[in-house]
Amino acid sequence: MGGWRVGRNGAARSGTVRSAPETGPSILRAMQSPQETRPRARSPFTAAFLSLLFPGLGHAYAGAYQRALGFAAIPFLLLALVAGFALRLDAVQLGGMLLLPPVLPGIFVLNLVLLVYRLIAVVDAYRVTSYLNAYAASGGGRLGRPRVPVNPLSIAGLLAVLLVLAGGHVVVARYDLVAMSAADCIFNPEVDCTDSPDATPPPAGSGDPAESADADPSLSLPPEGSAVPNQSVPPWNGKDRLNILLIGADEQGGGHNTDTLIVVSIDPVSKQVAMFSLPRDTVDVPIPPGPARNVLGASYPAKINSLFLRIRNRADLFPGSARTRGYNGLKAVLGELYGLDIKYFVEVNFDGFIKVVDALGGVTVNVQSPVLDDHFPGGRGRLLRVYIPSGVQHMTGAQALVYSRSRHSTSDYDRGQRQQRVLLSLRESVDMATILPRINDLAAALSQTVRTDIPRDLMPQLLGLAESIDTKTIRSYVFSPPRYGMDGSRQGLGFVMIPYIDRIKAAVTSAFVVDPAIESRREALASENGRLWVLNGTGAQGAAAGLAAYLDYQGFDVSAPNQRPAQRANTTQITVYNGAEERLPQTIAALEDIFGVKVRTATDPAVRVDIVVTVGRTTPDLTPPPAP
Repeated sequence: MGGWRVGRNGAARSGTVRSAPETGPSILRAMQSPQETRPRARSPFTAAFLSLLFPGLGHAYAGAYQRALGFAAIPFLLLALVAGFALRLDAVQLGGMLLLPPVLPGIFVLNLVLLVYRLIAVVDAYRVTSYLNAYAASGGGRLGRPRVPVNPLSIAGLLAVLLVLAGGHVVVARYDLVAMSAADCIFNPEVDCTDSPDATPPPAGSGDPAESADADPSLSLPPEGSAVPNQSVPPWNGKDRLNILLIGADEQGGGHNTDTLIVVSIDPVSKQVAMFSLPRDTVDVPIPPGPARNVLGASYPAKINSLFLRIRNRADLFPGSARTRGYNGLKAVLGELYGLDIKYFVEVNFDGFIKVVDALGGVTVNVQSPVLDDHFPGGRGRLLRVYIPSGVQHMTGAQALVYSRSRHSTSDYDRGQRQQRVLLSLRESVDMATILPRINDLAAALSQTVRTDIPRDLMPQLLGLAESIDTKTIRSYVFSPPRYGMDGSRQGLGFVMIPYIDRIKAAVTSAFVVDPAIESRREALASENGRLWVLNGTGAQGAAAGLAAYLDYQGFDVSAPNQRPAQRANTTQITVYNGAEERLPQTIAALEDIFGVKVRTATDPAVRVDIVVTVGRTTPDLTPPPAP
């Protein structure tokens, strides 16, 4: 064959050139163009890790785009469904939906299905990437069947990814099981979860032995009669006024004294809320018509905090079982007193209250008046000195309980107000960011200490309603002396409060229509506990009685005795006796505001009241508004 030949000196010479045969590798290099070079291998571990983050990402990284879309489709649809619910509901309502009976078990099953699905996605991404690497190394199959190499380090990485993935789902399953157990304990009063092996003994000094006395031992009941048939209470319809009884129970020594009784009344239309507190020492609370009245009488003669223990084992008094009868009885009796249909109850025992508050990280309370108690029980017969200064205080569970229960240097009115203030402070301070890090401790505390008969399927609606209420507009009532009762004592009971039933009923009836300013004045006047007389200085029939009725409506502790002043009066005269002006500043200010006159002071040991108002000819004709 003709061609050019190169000599030793590098010159080209004409002639025949004989080429030597080329080897195999050189042939392959000649066949490959720059565009046909094998792409860089992808890491199977990286593909597995990406699929851990989201199914399908690892397949997209490996270049298997159709497979990636197939694995990502189901999670995308699930996220879109969850996002749709999240946009319609806030965090509180979503939390309420978790309490629906089928939701928590459904989450457990869904979590298990997602675990299997994600495991498959991770392993498949690893295998597909390894196979594509082997396929590329075999020249697309031209050099033989692709062989996937076994890399121990890469397999160890895959196992680590699988362990991390499984660990996350195990945590979700554990919290789900904890939530299911807590919900079953809280929303089923028939179940007793207080004997949990995780339960801790009650802290010393959490209760007051003086407050744990049983009912009057002289109150004997006849032999038990026929059982009262169970009754199904119609559920709340979402439109009527909703009334829920909040109970704080002292369970020391196996007892069950309901020392805190607060009825929360909610108007779902106007979003108004009122809280009614009845002191634990109240006696003579009316019994509703029925079997219980036939046995106990028209009213319960012992302290109201002992009613639960008296009736819970008497099937002939109220419907329910031994675990629910006491609650049903309290709802019926307080409903009769207030004239309300009390649908549900929520109870927290005092030891549990400490655990719940601690699990929430404490509670911040605005202490309006300092609390000083030199006789607070500290357990084992010891007395502790308690001092809580005024101002904003962040309290632990034990401190909040002391603040709520201290009673030796303040009145039941003050104590009731403090208990309501703590409840509202808890409501204002709790949010999802606070709850989530402590969900395990909180669930354990709630399951051991909280009981309620509120249906679980009502919780989303109730939580949504609670979220829409402004806590600053809640109206608080504490039915304590002197406005709503009278202090006294009884044989076997010691200190008691005898309630003014008519005043209590009137306050409950008008709670949502009365001017909040008037109710605030009533609270201030009740805290000073000043006593007034109204005397008729005009000679006109009934002038004193009419004015006394008006002052009574305003919140004064007032009466109009059948007694005339020494002389008739032209103008209203207000006389404060025996230094009472030092302790009645708000009472005096209110009287001066109403009548537009200044008070005068006098000293007369024969006068048995603090202030005497004498009606004159120019005294305005003031009468209370008609009852609602």
